[in-house]
Parts: sequence; C-alpha cells; structure tokens
Amino acid sequence: MDDKKQIGTHYFVCYFSYMYVFIFPIPNNAMLGAHFTFMSFPLSNHDGYIFLGIIGSVLFVITMILLGIGMKKYHWRTIIIVVLVYSFLPNILITIYQETLASGIAAISYDNNGECSFESVGQDLLDGECHLVLHNRSNEDVSFELEFIDSPYMEDGVRMESLMNLAGPYPMTIEANQKKPIQLKELLEVSDDPNHIEEGTSYDVHIKLMYGKKARSL
Repeated sequence: MDDKKQIGTHYFVCYFSYMYVFIFPIPNNAMLGAHFTFMSFPLSNHDGYIFLGIIGSVLFVITMILLGIGMKKYHWRTIIIVVLVYSFLPNILITIYQETLASGIAAISYDNNGECSFESVGQDLLDGECHLVLHNRSNEDVSFELEFIDSPYMEDGVRMESLMNLAGPYPMTIEANQKKPIQLKELLEVSDDPNHIEEGTSYDVHIKLMYGKKARSL
C-alpha cells in the first residue's frame, strides 16, 4: 500500500471512529431540534450553531477527498459506496445493539411517525389526541413514563405537543420483543397556560421516555 492510500485509509478509519462517538443516536436522538443538517450531522438548532456538527461535516469532506486521492481507481464508485454505508449503517448498528446489549428504555425504538391533533371544544378546553408506535427490542418487559416534547419549529414559545403533559406523564409497559401502538386522548384544561395553540395537527412528534433517573429524548 503506497503512502497516499495509507493516508486516505487512515483518515477514513479515524473519521468513522469520530462519527460514531458523536452522532450515534443512543440514548438520545442527535437530530432532535436541528434546523440544518449535513450527512446526519446537526449544524444548527434554536440555540445557534453546533460546532461539533460543523467539525464533523468538515472532517467528512476532508476524509472523502483523502480517500479519493488514496484510491488508484474506482474513486467515485468508492465514495458513493462509503456515503451509502454511512447513511444506513448507524440504523443497522442501533438495531443490533438494542436487540443484544441494550436494556430498559435504551431498548425502545421509535420511528418518529407519531401524530398529535388538538381541537377546541370550549373555552379553555382542548381535545388532545396522539398516536404513535413504540417497539421494545429486548427480551424483557420494559416499563417507563412518557412525556411529549414540543416541536422546535413552534414560534414564540407556543405550546402544542407538550400540552398533552397536562394529563401526564403516562405510565406504560411494553412486553418483550413487541410493538405497541400508543393511543392517548385527553380533555385538556388550558386556562393556566395562555401561550397555547387553539387547534391543529402535528406530525413527526418527539417524546421523552423516563425511568427513575434515566431519560431518553426521541
């Protein structure tokens, strides 16, 4: 192996080691609240720029350049394969981890396809309803409490999904290796919270799982 190829391979291995330490979304979703992203790296959120994400993006570009320089042939084919592996491998590794080593709430997966809808049914009264599916990938039953997290795109601190927490947190148990559809419907009294929506529907709902001192944001 010549020097250029050694340099490219070395940076490729170092970068991927850094990548999994930073963006591996266990226990929390690294993309939660991200406004801009690049190759699974969150670049900014409501608090401003995320410098680790920017550094990761720069390292990714540098690594791809060095990897291309280090290859004598099949440059573009190799880069495309690496990008595809980079895109799909984290989710595969997370599933393997959850089905083998993870326990408790770390073994719960969520596809982020939840939906919450709110409808005004009277003065200071909202009818709130949420649907989502959680999957316990471990071989043991898992118990926890569930809360809802507001979308980062809501302006001026207006509450929407988190209004469901007025009737929560919601205790639940998911049996071993089972998917559980979660359906919650509550009549919410919001007179003490003037900064709430009147009605609407939210998709891509985010949640928090809690068990004792442990918590996960998904």
